[in-house]
Parts: sequence; C-alpha cells; structure tokens
Amino acid sequence: QVHLVESGGGSVQPGGSLRLSCVVGEGPYSTTSVAWFRQTPGKEREGVAVIFTDRVSTLYGDSVKGRFTISRDNAKNTVYLQMNSLKPEDTAMYYCAASRWFGGGGLDQKKYLSWGQGTQVTVSS
Repeated sequence: QVHLVESGGGSVQPGGSLRLSCVVGEGPYSTTSVAWFRQTPGKEREGVAVIFTDRVSTLYGDSVKGRFTISRDNAKNTVYLQMNSLKPEDTAMYYCAASRWFGGGGLDQKKYLSWGQGTQVTVSS
C-alpha cells in the first residue's frame, strides 16, 4: 500500500479558499491516479477530484467543477487540491487516496486501496 498524509484543512468563511496537500509516500509514479474524496456524517463518500499519473488528465465531481483544482508536484511527491469559492456544503472530512488500478481509479472509491487519515474542512460564517 501507499502511505498518504493530508494537511491543509481548517475553517474558512464562505467564499474563501484553502489548499489541501497530500504527500504520496512511494511517489506518484507508483500509482495510476491520486484522488480526493470527502465525507460528512451520515452521507456516502463523494469523489471530488482525481489526477492521473500516466497522462496529463484530471476529473472533477460535478459539485466542485470550476471551483476546485487538483495538481501535483512530482519533485515533492505531493498532490494538491486548491479550493476556491468555498460553500458551506463543502464542509467535510477530505481524504486523499491512491489507486494502482489499470487506467486509474477515476472517482470510484472502490478502486482505491490506500487512504490518508483525512483533514477537516469547515466552511461557516
């Protein structure tokens, strides 16, 4: 499994921004994709964004398109999630996950076997 450590969560007012970081322990080239998921109590885990390792490609959940951006710094083995124009409904625990699924795991959490511990994001006035 790949060791993942998230950071960057916190509290922010609506309309604000946060940047989450995920350090990928074995380096991005040992995975086919790295994704961010989020979950609130009582709800299913939701795919937020994914970046594929073998091609320059990203994919976003409908609820965050145009507001969130996923990127990676291979030299630092880190994947970022820049979150802008945050809304109260973005409040959740955010998890980073890595997949070795052929072609990448997309936003299907079943294709991700390595998960970080999560970082809390709270959007409130």
